[in-house]
Amino acid sequence: MKSSSGGSRAYALLRSIESQVREHAAPLPIEVEVREDWVGIGFRVGDQRLLAPLGEVVEILTHPALSPVPGTRRWVRGIANVRGNLLPIMDLRGYLEGRPTPPGRRSRVLVIDHRGVYSGLVVDEVLGLRHFLPEERVASVEVPEAYRPYVEGGFLVGDESWGIFSLRRLAETPQFLHAAI
Repeated sequence: MKSSSGGSRAYALLRSIESQVREHAAPLPIEVEVREDWVGIGFRVGDQRLLAPLGEVVEILTHPALSPVPGTRRWVRGIANVRGNLLPIMDLRGYLEGRPTPPGRRSRVLVIDHRGVYSGLVVDEVLGLRHFLPEERVASVEVPEAYRPYVEGGFLVGDESWGIFSLRRLAETPQFLHAAI
């Protein structure tokens, strides 16, 4: 019988521990709010702070060595060999504003690959990954006229506005696709 009384004490001890744990345990959360941030690549063209949706940028490069391409528009910088692939390099500011992006140590190339359009776009500066809350989204932001066909709303954070620049829309624009003179 001794083993039966020892088992009863062990069972009573376990019940006591369970009771104490239930009494002092934190409750499980009832509802967890999941919020989807918008994430994109921030970049600058002149004074314009713009965003490219994350899925539209394949790669970001420092300015590669270029070979000129004769018979093309002024905004076509040249062609680069990037890991064995030929990449046409276009000056985004040159295309939009008719003024070339001044060379600088901060300028970068955003690489896009959309429906067979594999191209690099020179921008003044890449500002890194940017996260925005849904409540910061606005239907429109103030941008120069030449940018408007490519800007699809934006974000307003304090006094800073960021336009969402559609690289896909740019890659589908006939004027952009016809780089030959």
